[in-house]
Amino acid sequence: MKEKEFQLSAVIFAIAAVSALILFACSSLRHILFQSTAFDLGYFDQATYLISQGETPIVSFWGYHFMGGHADWILYGVAFLYKIYPSVYWLFAIQAVALALGALPTFYLAIQAGLQKSQATAIAWVYLLYPLIFNLNLFDFHGEVIALPAMLGAVLAARNNRIGWFCLALILIFGCRDGLSLTVAAMGLWLLVFEKKRLSGSIALSAGIAWFLIVTQVVIPHFRPNGVEAVGRYAFLGDSLLEIVKNILLKPGLVLEKIFTLPNLEYLALLLAPIIWGLSPQHLTPLVGAIPTLLMNLITDYQAQKDLIHQYSLPAIPFLLLAVISSLAAGRGSIQNRRVIILWSLVAFIALAKFGYFGSKYLESIDTWKATREAISQIKTKGGVLVPAQVAPHLTHRSVVKLTTEGSELANLTEFDYVLLNLRHPGWGSNPQVVGSLLARMKNEPEFQVISQRDDVYLFGRKSTLLIP
Repeated sequence: MKEKEFQLSAVIFAIAAVSALILFACSSLRHILFQSTAFDLGYFDQATYLISQGETPIVSFWGYHFMGGHADWILYGVAFLYKIYPSVYWLFAIQAVALALGALPTFYLAIQAGLQKSQATAIAWVYLLYPLIFNLNLFDFHGEVIALPAMLGAVLAARNNRIGWFCLALILIFGCRDGLSLTVAAMGLWLLVFEKKRLSGSIALSAGIAWFLIVTQVVIPHFRPNGVEAVGRYAFLGDSLLEIVKNILLKPGLVLEKIFTLPNLEYLALLLAPIIWGLSPQHLTPLVGAIPTLLMNLITDYQAQKDLIHQYSLPAIPFLLLAVISSLAAGRGSIQNRRVIILWSLVAFIALAKFGYFGSKYLESIDTWKATREAISQIKTKGGVLVPAQVAPHLTHRSVVKLTTEGSELANLTEFDYVLLNLRHPGWGSNPQVVGSLLARMKNEPEFQVISQRDDVYLFGRKSTLLIP
């Protein structure tokens, strides 16, 4: 590598490092403000903690082994960090580093495609300023963020004919989420047909299909008898995953009816706005790799799959960037100037990134923040707890955590040593009536007593537990 290119790589690495620190600080602050939730931060934190302790990683408020969710076995690797010191902040750090790290392979892919160094640097900024990167970092934790730099790295390895590194990247991707197997298969088709990478394309296509069948028909049903949970979002296509796939292929009319809607138009506008300047019709072939992701998001009515907040659009990011790089390399695209590219990305970030939540949404429960922290500090054992969804991620280093959601009024209290209630802010899946009913019940439970009461936040403890020194 030439000296100037090495220096430029060091600059990109430094920018990525600073970005990782910013992302980590933002997600940590959100958590401290009690804005993270049981789904998905508490889910992953409890599973990882239980693995690190040698216990069966059943997510207690979900009811199943975590491998029955998305078969994201990457958590077994993450659990080694929890053995050093069990802390939810490991998840924030991993997520921040993974998201920021994607800027490096993005930069190298741009250089490899023949872009000028100034343009390649701009593309790295486009990646870091893409609103979904920032927003996803704020939405708890998801294993697929680890796959993001791996997908970009896999394309880089394939283009450099580094098959060993390519295969290692695929293995890592498979461990992050079941649905990424379809993305890998689509990427393989693109590499095989359009990039003329026969070996890497064939490996990705065959391995993606094989892992999809294994994980959805064997692994997930083994840990969760009802199979893949997301099937219900596509009930109009069938009752099972294989039936859904069959109807997508054989009954395209059913799919087309769902695709051409105003919510989908809005979703695509949000997704493409940050990079629309760099797309050209002649250079859209990389988007073949994004087809499974876009198709799943477009045909469902589940609104979370049609925004720039949740994780569902993440697998499309590498291929959107590859399409922009391909267009710029061919001299296409409406913007070529580095400064203008970065300016556009900055404007898109300001418009669509949810940094404003720190001055609005994330302060909605600040009036009970001190009371909640005091209540949590009084929980001295690893016994079972019944708590609001926003408190759960602060107490998931135990085997039993249940949520004060609707229906919890009739919960079996023998499971719990502590019950924490917040009348002002009941939390996700709850309401004041549910919490009020629980409060009335707890006041009449002879085995429990009030430990902490402040600002409508109540903590009850089992009397026998409180006697333990």
